[in-house]
Amino acid sequence: MQKTHIGFIGAGGIARAHAYALQALKFYYNDVPELVFESVTSERESSRQKFADSYGFKKAQSVKEFAENDALEAVFILGPNNVHFEHFRLAAQMPGVKLIYLEKPVCSTVDEEMEMKKLAGEIEGRIKIQVGFQYLQTSSVREALKFWQEGHLGKPIHFNLKYYHGDYLQPSYREKRVTRLTPAPDGGAMADLGSHGISLLMAFLGENLQITGALQGGSFPDVPEGSDLFSSISMIDPDSGAVGNLSASRISSGTGDLVDLELFAENGALHYSSRNSEYFEYYMEGSNQWVKQMVGSNYAPVSSFPSGHVPPGWLRSMVHSHYLFITGNDSGTFFPSINHGLAVQRIVRETAIHIENFRSNYVKK
Repeated sequence: MQKTHIGFIGAGGIARAHAYALQALKFYYNDVPELVFESVTSERESSRQKFADSYGFKKAQSVKEFAENDALEAVFILGPNNVHFEHFRLAAQMPGVKLIYLEKPVCSTVDEEMEMKKLAGEIEGRIKIQVGFQYLQTSSVREALKFWQEGHLGKPIHFNLKYYHGDYLQPSYREKRVTRLTPAPDGGAMADLGSHGISLLMAFLGENLQITGALQGGSFPDVPEGSDLFSSISMIDPDSGAVGNLSASRISSGTGDLVDLELFAENGALHYSSRNSEYFEYYMEGSNQWVKQMVGSNYAPVSSFPSGHVPPGWLRSMVHSHYLFITGNDSGTFFPSINHGLAVQRIVRETAIHIENFRSNYVKK
């Protein structure tokens, strides 16, 4: 059987989720190659060794040792946001690497964006790159996107997307996640959560979305003012003329892990909420009723573990993201390429500029 040797750069919480998803692939799909968990690297030796021991990696290596490991074919970039570009460049130069899975945000600065685009062009055709926007693989989102692309609702008019958490209201939670509280666009709610929302909007409306303004709210003494705990951006799709808002929050009490998407068009509307992940809703103008389109496990090839009618969750979409990454055997789904990741990053970067202007003009010192 074909084998794929996997390496992780990063051994934190998100790396655990990726390890789970990769190890779960064999339960869902019959056409996945044997995965060899070859190596993990991270800044602290103790962390990478503990991760390797816990999740079955053969080696815990320094970054230098990892870069020289010729066995590695698939590299997952899972470290802090501000080193994503550095690690991407490292992985792209490793001779054995054929696959790179890059967590969002793809980079932190405009110079890195330009260099990443150039590097991606140089390795195009030699290395497959996928960006970690797993919400695109949520069953109901996949079906909603197909329905939207079929044109039933017509030309878009306006939209609204929210991605809300409340965890950062707790000082103990903030203390453990200092690296995520760096100023935007490296850190903050828009880079961490909003990037998923931007990705979803671009899947529906195209990657030419433009930002027109931003707001920022919420402050704590232990959080840099440039790190947005809540931010809201206004946007326009110049191709259709559709306008709308996207907001990302780490301090919305009681929201859990809320993703909520509304699209309003000339012939109707569409709505998806993670609170009811087993369906999306649509409304056809003149029908006087909202229709709930129930969705079970709609993944290709047919996957019925644990059952075809079980609604998918956050981890299930990540499992399919990894299936798409490893095998490429689902041509009908939206593929988050490096160009998609860079389009999202453009909005994240411009958000930082707009919220800085907002603070300068409207926030009392």
